[in-house]
Amino acid sequence: MCKEKAFTLIELLVVVAIIALLMAILFPALQLVERHAQVIVCQSNLNQWGKTLAVYTEDNQGHLPPHEIGAIWLLRGSAPCDDDSLNSVLYNDVRTEGISCCPVAVKPIDAEGGKFLNNPSAPPWQVRIRWGSAFRAWQIVEPGPPFLCSYGFNGWLINRPFDFKSPQEQFKRHHPNPPGLDVLSLRKRGEIPALLDSRSPCDGPRSNDEPPQTQRHGGNDMKNFCLNRHDGYVNGLFLDWSVRKIGLKELWTLKWYTHFETAGKWTRAGGIKPEDWPEWMKNFRDY
Repeated sequence: MCKEKAFTLIELLVVVAIIALLMAILFPALQLVERHAQVIVCQSNLNQWGKTLAVYTEDNQGHLPPHEIGAIWLLRGSAPCDDDSLNSVLYNDVRTEGISCCPVAVKPIDAEGGKFLNNPSAPPWQVRIRWGSAFRAWQIVEPGPPFLCSYGFNGWLINRPFDFKSPQEQFKRHHPNPPGLDVLSLRKRGEIPALLDSRSPCDGPRSNDEPPQTQRHGGNDMKNFCLNRHDGYVNGLFLDWSVRKIGLKELWTLKWYTHFETAGKWTRAGGIKPEDWPEWMKNFRDY
């Protein structure tokens, strides 16, 4: 008589163990591939933004939007209403929903409320923004419809004079709306950040800004761009419309505005040591 052949329990357990081992070996590699793909998609989005901003500046005598709200609506790519006085600062010929978010940060932050922004020189209108995080997009809450984005402008190119001798000059009450900046006339534009991974739509870092104490810690200025979104890096678009990865500690060496101290206290040239950084940043590359 013939016996039917079948797997024994031991053989089955061996096969399961081999499969589990292979998965344990392959899973980190698959994660690495996924992260690399996210970086590529993010940089592709910023490349598209570079083309968009190149057209925008050419159409506007080298100027980016004259204030923060104008920058927000440029990112959104659509007007909140039919007011002709607003259309002068909007760029409505571009559909931005496909390139508005880094693939790492495509969902809104789980929070209520938001920050209201308004422009006193424009007709009465305001925007309510909910700030994002490293892995969450910032959101336009009002006026609707809601809009998500995970990139932000170098604010010194928007509503803060790029060539002020000191950041304090921006707060002079007698000059609340400085003249527009011709960004295409600036020298060494490949060293000037324009649009980066960010938790807010626009901000202006200073050389003495401290880094976030934790990965979850928010704040203004440099903290809005210092996000561990790509394993110690963020992606950035520069004014020559080139795109590249930027080390988190490298953010303090970029030319955010004319007199930004690129060898300040948070750089190797300024004497910073790895142990001086917050714990979560200590192992990142120094600059």
